Amino acid sequence: YAAYFIAACVLNFNRALALVVITCVVLFFLAYDLVVKFYGKTIKNFLKPVGRFLSKFKKWIKWAFAALVLIGLILWLALDTAKKPTHLISFGGVCMFVCFLFLMSKHHRAALPIVVFFSCVMSILYYIGIMQYAILKISWLMQVTMGTTATETLSVAGNIFVGQTEAPLLIRPYLPEMTKSEIHAVMTGGFGTIAGSVMGAYISFGIDPSSLIAASVMAAPCALALSKLVYPETEESKFKDEEGVKIEKGEERTILEAASNGASTSVGLVANIAANLIAFMALLEFINSAFSWIGGMVNYPKLTLQLILSYIFMPVAFMMGVRWDEAGPVGEMLGTKIILNEFVAYRRLADYKAKRLEGADEWLGDSRQWITERAEVITTFALCGFANISSIGIIYHGTSTEKRSIQGCGRLSLSSDDGGRFCVLYRNNLKGRLLFFPLDGVGKI
Repeated sequence: YAAYFIAACVLNFNRALALVVITCVVLFFLAYDLVVKFYGKTIKNFLKPVGRFLSKFKKWIKWAFAALVLIGLILWLALDTAKKPTHLISFGGVCMFVCFLFLMSKHHRAALPIVVFFSCVMSILYYIGIMQYAILKISWLMQVTMGTTATETLSVAGNIFVGQTEAPLLIRPYLPEMTKSEIHAVMTGGFGTIAGSVMGAYISFGIDPSSLIAASVMAAPCALALSKLVYPETEESKFKDEEGVKIEKGEERTILEAASNGASTSVGLVANIAANLIAFMALLEFINSAFSWIGGMVNYPKLTLQLILSYIFMPVAFMMGVRWDEAGPVGEMLGTKIILNEFVAYRRLADYKAKRLEGADEWLGDSRQWITERAEVITTFALCGFANISSIGIIYHGTSTEKRSIQGCGRLSLSSDDGGRFCVLYRNNLKGRLLFFPLDGVGKI
């Protein structure tokens, strides 16, 4: 690997930059593991006096750090938005969603072979142990920086790679002993992300893969933060550190068996995706026909569910950083995702993108044919999550146990669905705040 790494850097360092970053991250975690293994106790004993001294000023250090962050944020906003004042709209959306969640707080098809490929690769990575290692390290990083407990962080980190039903299985033995706030965080993580295998289906629609991956990674810390805002921890957790919390390996004996099992498992998912698309597209057509008939009674046969949703969610789309003349189509897709599911919404987004790439006219009569690239990226982030009505039952049964009442999990699932939905919108506002498309049309951060 060293020879390959050196050759890649010598041939084209800019091309190998991503490889350099990945290698440095892996080496850092390997070095950290070795240092903790051989010198962990010595370092801990050495730093104890420093920790005791700093604990006396913990409150002042906390407020000083918060003040520095606030001052830095204000300065950055003042300097950055001087050139791009429209980005303040997205920042206003961030503030609006956080305030809303605070008020909600309890304590104040042809594409489907890609799904098979993704499922097969995920299964192989689990067999080798790479997936477990990545989840544990991401979990550790979030736990250290955010002060969350081991189990909830582990599940939310797992949501970056697996779906809302698989992630709770990572911590299944610990679910009966977890607090309500921890369960709420697990549910919110499931609603705020998508599964790696489903991501393959969206990519096959024509959705930008880099935006989908970025949205999934950003969702993990965002879900934890907003979950604690909606449902703060008031109980004593038994899982404050990661000692004793482990991820079990699969039962496969060879890498070929793992690949075969992954491909076999994807068959049900492929059938589910196909059934979802057929059923919900048919349902949407039926609803639109009904609305068109109702509207026809008053000489307005153009009335559809999409039209109604576009008007309802236009302000939300605008607060995410979308131009007002594009807020209608984006609001329509947001509403479709919440009422139906994200498959139908992403299919609609793919249609808009295809027409833009084909060079179609922007307007056909009074209807938009396509939306700008910036709006596409923002919409991709906004739709990237399982927060919809049908997912409530899935996560509800996935986290309920004999010790925890079904009714209690039901209440938590409704609250966490709202948390997951706002996680998607909040994450999207951050993207809209940072995303800049100059006149040449090339997106920059």
